Amino acid sequence: MRTSLDLPDALFKHLKARAALEGRTLRDLVIELVERGLNTRQVVDPQQRFMSRPLVGAAVPLALSADKFTNADLYDVMNKDDDERARKLMAGG
Repeated sequence: MRTSLDLPDALFKHLKARAALEGRTLRDLVIELVERGLNTRQVVDPQQRFMSRPLVGAAVPLALSADKFTNADLYDVMNKDDDERARKLMAGG
């Protein structure tokens, strides 16, 4: 069945880079990941999975303290990091 999904840009870039690294189609990778997620026995609250790890690494000095960041600021930081990783992956390094 054909369907359309609206994925966040950073997630889409991550999926495309991973599919390319594995020499697979995006379709095959997404199908595998969805099937794997459906077959897992542990139910994870989507909000809880982000609470166990920091969104911003401590190695990078922050211009603002973390409690002063808006959601938009955090989104920009995360996307910049994802974009840099995707560029490195696509460049082969």
